[in-house]
Amino acid sequence: MASIRRIKSDIDYLANEVISDCYMALYFNPEEKRSEIIAVIEETVAFRNEMIYKANHPAEKHNPSLVRKHYAQMRRDIMARIDGLFSKLSEICK
Repeated sequence: MASIRRIKSDIDYLANEVISDCYMALYFNPEEKRSEIIAVIEETVAFRNEMIYKANHPAEKHNPSLVRKHYAQMRRDIMARIDGLFSKLSEICK
């Protein structure tokens, strides 16, 4: 099982990648798309805060099996959501 520190650093890294791509998109796209790109940034920040909270507060602290399942599900959720955010950004920038 990976450490909580590692999971939180992965969350931060992936969220920062989405946000940096959003800033690049803000720079290279016209002003009409600005509000949509900023909405993606806000969604990413909210997602990051939600995942950090979940990492710090697992459902069942006293059952190691459930804790492992909690973090495994978190990793799947993180990857699916980050992929969705990148997809949303690429749809905006078409």
